[in-house]
Amino acid sequence: MSHFQNWSQRGHAKQWLLYPQNLGTYLSIDETSLSQGELYTILTNKASKGQKGSIVAIIAGTKAETVIAILRKIPEKLRKKVAEITLDIVGNMALIAKKCFTQATQVTDRFHVQQLALEAVQEMRVQYRWQALEAENEALEQAKATQSAYETEVLSNGIRSNNCWLAAGMCFIKNRVIGLTVNGNGRLCFLITTLI
Repeated sequence: MSHFQNWSQRGHAKQWLLYPQNLGTYLSIDETSLSQGELYTILTNKASKGQKGSIVAIIAGTKAETVIAILRKIPEKLRKKVAEITLDIVGNMALIAKKCFTQATQVTDRFHVQQLALEAVQEMRVQYRWQALEAENEALEQAKATQSAYETEVLSNGIRSNNCWLAAGMCFIKNRVIGLTVNGNGRLCFLITTLI
């Protein structure tokens, strides 16, 4: 009744499935673990938005050579119609996209860009927090040496200056971002103006 016995992909379904008819102009490729830690590479048509016709390929494993060999079973004429492919930062996904979809622009997915940005901001916040603590300790030592009173500056937002980078960890998203740069280590960094 289901035509499973005559299914054209039955012989290799455990290793890979291809649905070239679902190929679109905008694709997304990612790896996922479906069961017991087994990794699969999944290629989807973004225009279908997770509905019927979304899956272009499901391939057991993430090894670039294996995935490329299977995706090349899709006619080149169809693969050249892909204009954009969204992927994560993993090198094998970029290689797969480059070899299989030669005309497509590679776009890093939003989740990984946000993750890199948050890590960079956290790194900067911790660095500035240590600098603020060192400056406060020096000011306390100087006040002690001169026997004068030391008062911590209170910022316009009500946060004491010695706690501003501690508080920044909780409110940096509310800050005004004025730019984006890449530091010497190739890490993504935001240039932030003032704390709220």
